Amino acid sequence: MPRKVSTAPHGIYQLKITLKGSKPPIWRRVEVAEDITLDTLHRIIQAAMGWTDSHLHAFTANGISYGVPDMDDFMDTQDESASRLHTIISTPKQHLLYEYDFGDSWEHHVVLEKILAPEVGTHYPRCTAGKRACPPEDCGGIWGYANFLQAIADPEHPEHEEMLDWVGEAFDPEYFDLADANTMLQRWR
Repeated sequence: MPRKVSTAPHGIYQLKITLKGSKPPIWRRVEVAEDITLDTLHRIIQAAMGWTDSHLHAFTANGISYGVPDMDDFMDTQDESASRLHTIISTPKQHLLYEYDFGDSWEHHVVLEKILAPEVGTHYPRCTAGKRACPPEDCGGIWGYANFLQAIADPEHPEHEEMLDWVGEAFDPEYFDLADANTMLQRWR
């Protein structure tokens, strides 16, 4: 008689992802299978935060860089598609750095908060909490985002109209919708 193989993850990592330098903090809490690869974690962060995956990225942990290896790159980069999360961080409070868009340098602090047992009937990954809107792509990093917020908040600012036209709609920096984040994760899944 064939043995039934379980597809449920052995453990669930509760991760808190915080955009470094954001004041007040922009963050998401996600639950993921402990054995996902870093390229999968990249897609989860993109969906949960609200990024569009339009730029390069890399992870750094314990002095090691993980990403998409490039023969022309001078840095020694480990292949993220062959690197499992639980082999890089395995105990609560361990963390890694995720950088998105090397020009704007959006750095995210990713910390393992808890290791949970999987819940029956629950689909992972899932976002369980978060605060504030993801900055618009290509706004110039955390400093450019601060200038952008200043410009859209002040109708007298010389770049007010230009920034509103550029963003293409009203932008609420306090907006975060948990259902929207999970819809994006579901589309990715």
